[in-house]
Amino acid sequence: MTKGACLCGTVRFEIDGPFQTMLNCHCSMCRKFHGSAFATAAVAPLPGFRWLAGEHTVRASSASPHRSFCGTCGAAAPLLAPDRQLALVHAGNLEGDPGIEPQFHQFVGSKAPWYTITDSLPQFEQWPPQIQAPVVERPSAASREGVTQGSCLCGDVAFEFEGAPLRMMYCHCTRCRRGRSAAHAANVFVALDRFRWVRGDAQVASYKVPEARFFSVAFCVGCGGAAPRLSPERGFAVVPAGALDTDPGIRPAAHIFAGSKASWFRITGDVPQFAELPPQA
Repeated sequence: MTKGACLCGTVRFEIDGPFQTMLNCHCSMCRKFHGSAFATAAVAPLPGFRWLAGEHTVRASSASPHRSFCGTCGAAAPLLAPDRQLALVHAGNLEGDPGIEPQFHQFVGSKAPWYTITDSLPQFEQWPPQIQAPVVERPSAASREGVTQGSCLCGDVAFEFEGAPLRMMYCHCTRCRRGRSAAHAANVFVALDRFRWVRGDAQVASYKVPEARFFSVAFCVGCGGAAPRLSPERGFAVVPAGALDTDPGIRPAAHIFAGSKASWFRITGDVPQFAELPPQA
């Protein structure tokens, strides 16, 4: 049996399994919802799924009937499909080893320009052959010289920043995995005086982990999509890279807190890894 929970712990569940499939999805909707490079979903038979707490606090996303999230912390909630007798859970919220690893990448034709797939898993431009489902066409943003743009899944929240970001990191800490319901967070750090809201900042909610000094997550209250969080005391904005609409012109500098990574995720490629923070941090 595998248990799972959102970042704040309000939403909790367990699932007997066995998991039938685990996949990485690179579509723009998943990236915006989770704020990371991709979403990782694990699928198991519905009869083995049980809510433990928080079922009635889950909000449906205004942008997608197949997505929902914790109303307190914004973490993605499980998707139940009674018609197919399946339960889909977001692997970033799972505790322990689920006994399965990702089996393929889907929608790689939509992957983020700043992310490079370095493993040997099968890749599919859209849905894999065994899945018959429609493809949702999403509009693309027109690029502007010297400006990086971003928005939430429903588009009610939009932002932009000028010039080069300070840095970009993948973080594998437990908080980031639960907060983004993903294998890891992908964060872009931007000087606060270069960041501005275009619209919808009043629709952004945030949740701070009570015992943390700084750690918090932000999300659109309508769609649950990841949103930037501002840190005035440190002078920068933390922008979830999955929410970006245009290329920030920077690439990840490191995997941090790799010592806390998910058991089901393998770090490949040549981006430097650090068990916790890099020495200069």
